[in-house]
Amino acid sequence: MINIEQIRVGDNICLGLKVDLKPAPLLLIIGERGILACGFLNIEASEKLGIAAAVVTGVRTFEDVLNAEIKKLTTEAEKLGVRVGQKGKEALSYLV
Repeated sequence: MINIEQIRVGDNICLGLKVDLKPAPLLLIIGERGILACGFLNIEASEKLGIAAAVVTGVRTFEDVLNAEIKKLTTEAEKLGVRVGQKGKEALSYLV
């Protein structure tokens, strides 16, 4: 099943995409400037494409994504202010 939700970040709205896969879901939160995603995201490909992207791991819900710590990120995300160790919600505030 595929679920699409609006995720509010301050005054901004992001698009949340969840694809129920086994054994874990694919989760993406897409902002105007970049992407916050679970470990399914290939950070190396995102880097090559010049996309601002950050990855969290061990998540099953959007709430988990927002509360998890950033594990990996691209150079473009770092330029926007995203840092390893930030909570997803804080990182997403730079990607909207």
